[in-house]
Amino acid sequence: MRAKRICSGLLAGLMAAMVLCGCEKEEEEPVSLWEAIPQETPEAPAQPEETVAQEEEQEPELVPLEVPDGMYISELTGEPVSESIRDQRPIAVMIDNDARALPHYGTADADVVYEMMNSTANNRITRLMALYKDWGSIEQVGSIRSTRPTNILLCSEWDAVLCHDGGPYYNDSYFNNVYNKHFSGTFSRVKNGKDWEFTEYIVSGDLDKNFSSSGYSKEYDADKPERIDHFNFVEYGLEADLEAMSDSILTANTITLPFQHNGSRFEYNPETKLYEYYEYDGRHEDAVTGEPLAFTNLLIQSCDFHQYDENGYLIYNCIAATQLGYYVTRGKAIPIVWTKPGEKDPTRYYTAMAEEIEMNTGKTYITLVPSDSWSDVSIY
Repeated sequence: MRAKRICSGLLAGLMAAMVLCGCEKEEEEPVSLWEAIPQETPEAPAQPEETVAQEEEQEPELVPLEVPDGMYISELTGEPVSESIRDQRPIAVMIDNDARALPHYGTADADVVYEMMNSTANNRITRLMALYKDWGSIEQVGSIRSTRPTNILLCSEWDAVLCHDGGPYYNDSYFNNVYNKHFSGTFSRVKNGKDWEFTEYIVSGDLDKNFSSSGYSKEYDADKPERIDHFNFVEYGLEADLEAMSDSILTANTITLPFQHNGSRFEYNPETKLYEYYEYDGRHEDAVTGEPLAFTNLLIQSCDFHQYDENGYLIYNCIAATQLGYYVTRGKAIPIVWTKPGEKDPTRYYTAMAEEIEMNTGKTYITLVPSDSWSDVSIY
């Protein structure tokens, strides 16, 4: 565990922003990061104190668990995976999220899944980007579609290889950077009765062929740390203490996102302690395993964007500081802020008092919600 803080210069900037917003504070009162930026945070429903006490009494005491022999703690999930892939770089796969592309294959095996608006056209249709550490076990993932500049920037955070099929020329300047590795249009076609654009998948053997022909290393680049220290996970076997991180705890059993095309939402399953993903009025289930697409952690980020042209192509302004967000886990949510200093820098997530949040171990969903629809995010 670590307790990273935003630099004093950033806090000074936030305090200046607070003054510009007309917020006056007495000198002796501590100024929180959350107070220093505009916000719209729904109030958490009141819960009887007796009920909370009873629930806490029933919770067993947790202790850190030992990592099994031959395994290490994954940088993507905070949970044990085979030691044999410790140095292996992940892949990030662009997956079509149009209803015509369903069902998805292999999404339930992803460690981290991003969902973002892919275009301002088609009612702001979204696309998924799924990250896999153990990509050698992939049997079928997809279907594969084109990428956008934002995905390239986020993929770079993980030193991952981006798997896609083309995209607009706005991508070119980003792919010209040597640290942005990618495979485009080099995967298998699977006959599935759909139009050609919905038939490209990664299947067993495709990635080995791509790495061999490209000359890319399967391991992290030499200028990157051995493992990308991306999330601040609690110790394996423990749980994050949201009450210690925030005074604003929200009930979070249902999360509805303002993605009009597919109607993304999450329902909390208290038995599994996971958030199950729904879209197009139904629960998302993997075509390979039948498992629901489900996550321990949800990171919801407000982010503005720049539209390139009348075709709807865009880039999120994801290199930014102190933007609003929510961290959601175990039926609760807290308001957070996030920052991404540079193109290759990981996105970091902070509490109101500028301490990096601790996250539960497990799979994580991340979404960038357009700031012009941020007020439509629903958590209850």
